[in-house]
Amino acid sequence: MNTESETLFEIIRFVDLAGVLANAILGGVAARTARLDIVGFVVLAIMSGLGGGMIRDTLLQQGTPAALLDPAYLICAILGGVIAYFVTFNGRWTRRVLLLLDALAVGCWSAVGAQKALEAGLGWLPAILLGIITAVGGGMVRDIMLLKVPTIFGGNTLYATSALLASTEMVILSKLGFVAIGTAVAILSGSGLSLLAKRYGWILPTGYALRIPKPILLLNPRAWRQRRLDARNARNGIFPDDPGASV
Repeated sequence: MNTESETLFEIIRFVDLAGVLANAILGGVAARTARLDIVGFVVLAIMSGLGGGMIRDTLLQQGTPAALLDPAYLICAILGGVIAYFVTFNGRWTRRVLLLLDALAVGCWSAVGAQKALEAGLGWLPAILLGIITAVGGGMVRDIMLLKVPTIFGGNTLYATSALLASTEMVILSKLGFVAIGTAVAILSGSGLSLLAKRYGWILPTGYALRIPKPILLLNPRAWRQRRLDARNARNGIFPDDPGASV
């Protein structure tokens, strides 16, 4: 049992570090777009790669965030910034790699965030929430540092929705006792949905303007009946200025 627990811990740690590296590279790409220097690359890579996990660990209140205890986290974040500093990701294949890394970060972090919340004794709903926060938190911090509205608030292709799907699957399968399988399924589905959304341009709708009838029509039965009569006449091709309208 002890060996199984250690194996599971290493799986979760590896997935978490993969997400850190992926999102750190994305932070470095954002730094290149903003024409920042090497310091900007590293800072944005660290904030983008570690922000979501540090927010999660701070909310869990179980000691120092893992990113500050395990040097591998900072190393992966800095490495991601250095990679983005030397690689432009402007070519056809490098752009595809970038999209894959972005999708991978969503799946990995959603799974890890949800599982760590469950291990802390939280219920299924807070676990899903922390899974989403882990996945999108670093990107939000990155966008705010660049004085931009976080992309998950609109115009992005189902980023938070993919995190929601992956976190929910992770919670369900973990509750059933299939943590390793849940991790794999969450990563594949979350990353897959993110890639499909980018491929086909799927986005969530913006605010809907609900049309409510004027109060006068609700309070005045005669006006309401007249409106229904006008609508029926319009369907029959009869209008008030037609000779047959008075028949």
